[in-house]
Amino acid sequence: MTEPFLLFPDGFIWGCATASYQIEGAFDEDSKGESIWDRFSHTPGKITNGDTGDVACNHYHRFAEDVNLMSKIGLKAYRFSISWPRIIPDGIGEANEKGLAFYDRLVDKLLEKQIIPFVTLYHWDLPQALEDKGGWRNKDTAFAFAEYAKVVVNCLSDRVTKWMTLNEAPCVVHGYQREDSAPGAREPEKVINQIIHNLLLAHGLGVQVIRGNAKKQPEVGLVHNPSVKIPKTNSPEDTAAVKTAWFDANAWWFEPLYRGKYPEKLWREKRNDIPQITDEDMKIISTPTDFLGLNIYTGNLVEADHNRNSEGLKEVAYPREQPKTAMGWYINPDCIYYGLKAVAERYDVKKFFISENGCAFDDVVSYDGNIYDHYRINYLKDHFLSAYRAVSEGINLVGYFVWSLMDNFEWTRGYSKRFGIVFIDYNNSQKRILKESALWYKNIIEQNGIFK
Repeated sequence: MTEPFLLFPDGFIWGCATASYQIEGAFDEDSKGESIWDRFSHTPGKITNGDTGDVACNHYHRFAEDVNLMSKIGLKAYRFSISWPRIIPDGIGEANEKGLAFYDRLVDKLLEKQIIPFVTLYHWDLPQALEDKGGWRNKDTAFAFAEYAKVVVNCLSDRVTKWMTLNEAPCVVHGYQREDSAPGAREPEKVINQIIHNLLLAHGLGVQVIRGNAKKQPEVGLVHNPSVKIPKTNSPEDTAAVKTAWFDANAWWFEPLYRGKYPEKLWREKRNDIPQITDEDMKIISTPTDFLGLNIYTGNLVEADHNRNSEGLKEVAYPREQPKTAMGWYINPDCIYYGLKAVAERYDVKKFFISENGCAFDDVVSYDGNIYDHYRINYLKDHFLSAYRAVSEGINLVGYFVWSLMDNFEWTRGYSKRFGIVFIDYNNSQKRILKESALWYKNIIEQNGIFK
């Protein structure tokens, strides 16, 4: 019996995503400033094998080759981030024309190949000069971000119309909570809550700057990595428990964005650790957006629990046999469906992108020079099917970006983890090799659908 073919909506955008520090290299070329990840990776003992992003995938010099690979795969769109210290080396002040010129050339090359550029303004590489002044602890950094955004928009918005402000702000916060992520601080809860507020403010200011300065009608959104909750069963009790668990884990971010206020229950619980805010801040933060990008890789299982101290729910462990990626993340494709559903049911989001989803596995080059990553194909297929389930129920998902285009610097894991559908042979002049998953993805894009 032939499997049914599931067709995605006309115009569905299939793409790949990357981040500046993870692929560009050229860390000190053409007047680029130091970033917090430059400083962090150069600190002994911070990164696996002592790796750094100094060279990374050398995309700064090989971008034309990489765009040609995107075209060969058939990508409809490419989501990449701008390096703030490449544009404004000290975070504030005069723009670096050589840095702008790089992204200028990249955008032109993408458009030449009919690939839509999606620009993310901030993917974690804060200028170290701003961190030396307090970084995201200071509200001034949000306004510096707005000035930086204005410079980029003035340069690229005659051709770029898809804009994303911040990528995964919760991960930015982790760098101020833990020593295993840049800048590697351990701030108290009150400071952390102020950092969250300042990041949200930066997003809102960025939206306003893009709208106010773009030369072509822009679409603007945020990229967020929610904590995804998945019901253990389809029972009404577990479904209700998931809604409560999702709110407690995510509302501190989402309520300001979509309702202009912090959630009262969580605000009360923070007591003396609440941030300093103003009414004007909240208006800026809740500036309407055109879309929401969700980065989703896994989720936590939740079930109802009516014990006295359980608040009506508990998270439950996956069974021991549940498969994992090389990152140790449990594989549960339902994370895409429930990740989208949780937000769509609660907030008025015009449209969604899966702005990142993918997997790391221990890829090896076969004797014939190919990389047969069937495990990645199976992973992506199951997650695409989960996305289709959301679409079939009326959720306005309009695009999907696979993480990542190429193997790259995976933050504290260095080059030990491979997420790409393009293999980077770090021991052989960084030769690029299309993995089997890239060829499979090409077929998905051409057909705009998938066999169930």
